[in-house]
Amino acid sequence: MKKYVFLFTMLALLGAPACGQTAPGTAESTKSAAAAGAGPGASFAMQSVSITDFAGRQVAFDHIPGKIAALGNGEMDIIYALGGTLVGRPASAAPLPVPEAKAVEQIGSVHGLDLEKVAYLSPDVVLGNNPTNMKDIASIESLGSKLVLTNADSIGDIKRQIELLGQLLQKNDKAKEWLDTIDRKLNELKTSQPAEKPRVLMVYGAPGTYMAALNSSLSGSILTAAGGENIASDYPKLDSYPQYAQLNTEKIMKSNPQIILIMTHGNPAQVKDGFLKEMQQNAAWNSLDAVKNNRVEVLPSDLFGTNPGTKIIEALDLMNKLLLSVKSAT
Repeated sequence: MKKYVFLFTMLALLGAPACGQTAPGTAESTKSAAAAGAGPGASFAMQSVSITDFAGRQVAFDHIPGKIAALGNGEMDIIYALGGTLVGRPASAAPLPVPEAKAVEQIGSVHGLDLEKVAYLSPDVVLGNNPTNMKDIASIESLGSKLVLTNADSIGDIKRQIELLGQLLQKNDKAKEWLDTIDRKLNELKTSQPAEKPRVLMVYGAPGTYMAALNSSLSGSILTAAGGENIASDYPKLDSYPQYAQLNTEKIMKSNPQIILIMTHGNPAQVKDGFLKEMQQNAAWNSLDAVKNNRVEVLPSDLFGTNPGTKIIEALDLMNKLLLSVKSAT
């Protein structure tokens, strides 16, 4: 009898979990598996993230956002450059600056957000503009998503965007690589600038509407970093568009720009033709060095007049090339 009791006891002990070992399927084992990285991104995805956006708002997430929507091309570019993807992208009739996002659902723009699309996609976060999309915070949050606001009125702002979105995606090392690359480009341009700065008029144009870009605009920031002199730098800003000013024919004649650069979201040829026709109505424009030497250029819409994201490097290179061509011809 003792023999059978002994055998039964041993079998029971062998069938029980070892001392200190957690049985599979318990809460403790699930926690341990996540900590050990069981399953692709198991512990990574549950990492909480808190950032402060450009509006000074602290936005917290209980996990790294995986479903991201962007209302601007620059933010879209940065997300993909950092190794992320989008579930919603800005609507645009122009060629898509990020080909990988071609199949992504369009959700409107900073000036016209499609809330139905956002509700359908249910992103963790929507990337919008400060201050344009401040009014959309409540609507976005009512759908269960969060809104992060940034802006890009200078090269410095784009660098801050890269840093902030790197924090959001926990891609800080990748973000630093891009920041270092931009800084190297800026330092390189300091040594390759023309000794005498070319005089430049930068115009933002749409058919029938033309404004001069100020140094406080992104394009003005690119121009000065590349070594150009913005002849409109002291023009009074417009209340409705504080990075731009009304064209002042008298001042333009006095400054005599050597090159005129046009930025547009519309049809480039149409905008340029319209601008040239307006100039022809005032004979004084024909006396400008830029006009006499046929240096009226339309800049690529994906690099100027809108946030190019990490392609700011290409925008700087192109601007520097244009400025050097002016000086080499004088």
